[in-house]
Amino acid sequence: MFGFKIISQYEQGLVFHWGRLLPKVRGPGLTWVNPVSDRVRKVNMQIMVAAVPGQQAITRDNVTVQVGAVVYYRVIDPAKAIVNVKDYTYAVTQVAQTSLRSVIGHSDLDQLLSEREEINTKLRDIIDAPTEQSWGIRVERVEVKDITLPDSMKRSMSRQAEAERERRARVIAADGEYQASGKLAQAADAMAADPAALQLRLLQAVVEIASERSRTVVVPIPVELLRYFERAGRAASQAQPTAQPAAHPVRRPSQPASSTLTLARPAGAPATAPLTAPAAAS
Repeated sequence: MFGFKIISQYEQGLVFHWGRLLPKVRGPGLTWVNPVSDRVRKVNMQIMVAAVPGQQAITRDNVTVQVGAVVYYRVIDPAKAIVNVKDYTYAVTQVAQTSLRSVIGHSDLDQLLSEREEINTKLRDIIDAPTEQSWGIRVERVEVKDITLPDSMKRSMSRQAEAERERRARVIAADGEYQASGKLAQAADAMAADPAALQLRLLQAVVEIASERSRTVVVPIPVELLRYFERAGRAASQAQPTAQPAAHPVRRPSQPASSTLTLARPAGAPATAPLTAPAAAS
């Protein structure tokens, strides 16, 4: 009534003289204006929060998602915020909604789920571009609040995660078997160099099995006894000569018996008498 106004610490006052904005901004405290010609408009300079409703859009890899966000902003120039924009709170909310749909359309689903910081930074830059210079409003922070996926996509992602965990488990198990096989090979070489070590290992295994009272222990044949029989069999096989197969006689074609023809000279015949052959026996 008397023109006295109280401006809080977090506010600044704009004075309109007959509808015209005065260049001087009134600070916090008690101030006086002409109650007839002047009007005071208080502007809140605190950081304000605007909840962006969930926006349904299609990502770059053709997945339908619904994303909600929260925008933190404050007024840095009260004159621009009052004069240039009718309702700067509603304007910031609408810019945030359109910017959020644009960012979703240019991002993949994996980026929305895993690269939240980059998405938040990109959103803040897009929203802050038209508001700070012309509206006098600075966007301090933008946070993606929730991402709603279709049920089919949730099932697919769960199957993918399960398959990935199973793959890792198999790889770890195979790696363990590979390392264990190397150690077992080294142990086998050490036991082969010292036969007594193998016998001690056998006795240790028997002791470990016998610790359970509910089990029946069957003691196997000692390894040294098996090796004795093996050496004895090898020596017997080396001492026994190898059997040769009997040679078959070679049958040769029959040949006629050779006959000797003896020529005789008749008794009392001269030396010049011809020889005569005796009569052959029939």
